[in-house]
Amino acid sequence: MDSMTKQSDSGFFYGWIIVVISTVALMISNGLSIGGIPVFYKPLREDFTSTGAVAAGGAESMIALAGSLTFLFAGVFSPVAGYLVDKYSIKKLMIAGCAILGTALILHSQATTPAVVYVSRSMMGISLGLVGVLANTVLVSNWFRRKRGTAIGIILTGTSFGGVLIPLLATPLILNYGWRTAMLALSVIIWVILLPSIIFLVKDHPGSIGLMPDGDSPSVAAISFENVIQGPPKTGMTLLEALKTPRFWVFGICAALIFYPIFVTTQQFILYLQTSRIGMSAQAASFAQAALFAVSVAGKFFFGFLSDKISPTRVMLLCCSVMFAATFVLFGLTAQTAFLFMIPFGLGYGGTFVLLQRLAADYFGLREYGKILGAITVIETMGAAVGGIVTGRLADAAGGDYSRAFYGVAVATGLAFVMVVALNFMVGKKEETMR
Repeated sequence: MDSMTKQSDSGFFYGWIIVVISTVALMISNGLSIGGIPVFYKPLREDFTSTGAVAAGGAESMIALAGSLTFLFAGVFSPVAGYLVDKYSIKKLMIAGCAILGTALILHSQATTPAVVYVSRSMMGISLGLVGVLANTVLVSNWFRRKRGTAIGIILTGTSFGGVLIPLLATPLILNYGWRTAMLALSVIIWVILLPSIIFLVKDHPGSIGLMPDGDSPSVAAISFENVIQGPPKTGMTLLEALKTPRFWVFGICAALIFYPIFVTTQQFILYLQTSRIGMSAQAASFAQAALFAVSVAGKFFFGFLSDKISPTRVMLLCCSVMFAATFVLFGLTAQTAFLFMIPFGLGYGGTFVLLQRLAADYFGLREYGKILGAITVIETMGAAVGGIVTGRLADAAGGDYSRAFYGVAVATGLAFVMVVALNFMVGKKEETMR
């Protein structure tokens, strides 16, 4: 009881340390495997085409497939990761994820054939199941109830900060030392910063150090030995029960349609900006890529906070509306109008990213949250993989021009908006939650 009394008296809750570590974990893991990796695409493509490892006519498809494999393996592995985080120590799983991601980057930096790139990008996807969004969302959800939306919103800004910082760090390294040395240098961040932070600071749940979620301090009589050691009992649906509800499938399809444009924009928009039609330089496109992620930080924090104040499902509708409105700029995109697309789209996508994690807990509870979130992740990453592959093939068919390929972003976002409207009708005015 002493530790719980201290948390109340001091006004500080260790859960916020967990939030900081999770934010750093997502900044590094997502930044090095998803958000920051696109700055390597052009030099990688030029390297492989100049050596004959890839035919020039298939270069865009190779890049798209590599990126899609990361998302696809993250999705396919998610049910396994969901099972593991519900059953074993999240801290130990995060340590394993760091080892896999660090090894993947080293392997990628030495790749001379597409096959090695594909293997390393697949390993990155697997690592995300262990040290990415799923694991960190479950970890933070263990520590927070009333402030869950705010906490999740904060940690998910890490995925955006990674997309901002990694390109800014990588670009000068690539220009001065080449893409291989740059990638190898960035992999050191995992071993020197992320891994030690997880080993020394992460605790799986507040009960492991005698605390309660949100820093609450209940009376001694209200605390059982099991609650202190294992945390309070979790309520909600099992994965099987969730799969039998229409809400799960509407929510899942919505997630897939949202991740189609998110993946394509965060992974392939930088290539679109560097085509002759748009005409941006590598540095300008890198800055634009960083700006997209920077804007999404505001969206994640603001909409995550807003979801603690009003209906999260209504907030989801607002986010999707902003995304859809932004896609109309894609019809006739120029270098001058690119930011008119990226700013509102970044805000909206940041919000939807938070709300997808938040609503999975609100709709289905924490009883098997890891498994349910894993199942949702499979669906949404399939949407992302389809988006990346389709966009790459359409660009190759158009001789490297991404104009028509990006019309698919507008279509997918519009369909996602329709599904969110349907979700709002299903939830109704009196939103059911299972926190």
